[in-house]
Amino acid sequence: MKQQHTISFIISLFLCCSITLHAQEEKEEVAIKKDSIQLRYGLRLGTDASKLIRTALDDDYSGFEINGDYRLTKDLFIAGEIGNEEKTTTNDFLDVTAKGSYFKVGFDYNLYDNWAGADNMIYSGFRIGASTFSQTRTSYTVYSTNQYWQPQFSSTESIESSGLSAIWVELILGIKAEVFTNFYIGINAQLKGMITQDQPVDFENLFVPGFNKTFDSGRIGVGYGYSVSYLIPLFKKNKNSVKTKKEVDN
Repeated sequence: MKQQHTISFIISLFLCCSITLHAQEEKEEVAIKKDSIQLRYGLRLGTDASKLIRTALDDDYSGFEINGDYRLTKDLFIAGEIGNEEKTTTNDFLDVTAKGSYFKVGFDYNLYDNWAGADNMIYSGFRIGASTFSQTRTSYTVYSTNQYWQPQFSSTESIESSGLSAIWVELILGIKAEVFTNFYIGINAQLKGMITQDQPVDFENLFVPGFNKTFDSGRIGVGYGYSVSYLIPLFKKNKNSVKTKKEVDN
């Protein structure tokens, strides 16, 4: 009799433990877990390395750019660039030098979902750009269709058109990777659309600082850049990500 009571007690205890464990698991399934992720807010400053490399390798070009951004939200950054460029364009009929300064301002939006603790970017962006520049024509040749009766006219008179300006918009796609703490490298491509530009006397702009080369008087331009930058952290904010236990386990 005592043995039967013992067996009944063990069975009852087993059933009770099973029910308790099952209830506990159900509670854990609906329980939430908050992971606190610290986002760094600060001013990221850098330069366009492609312009420095081109300056060193191309005798007809010199340029320098400072770029920066500041985080507004988790994925949205206000961004801008300021720089100076000088480019000499030479062909069979024209020798002209464009020289001036530019600035661009807009925003970048991070499309990449970082791992915890990482701060990399795959981003798209928008800019409004403006430039003030001069065009100096040092020589030109007037093409003649009948060179036997009317030889081509050439001139080496230097003519400068100063006080020119241009305004354009840009769409940007790029990548920034944090290779060391607060130190980033990146690459970007730019598609530009000219809104308005001043033309020099008796010829058209072949190169606009900040906009780059113009193609057959068209309003579309392209560009690229290699960024090297450093983040000056100012403060941090916690970003809580909420997950169920099932999501955490998976």
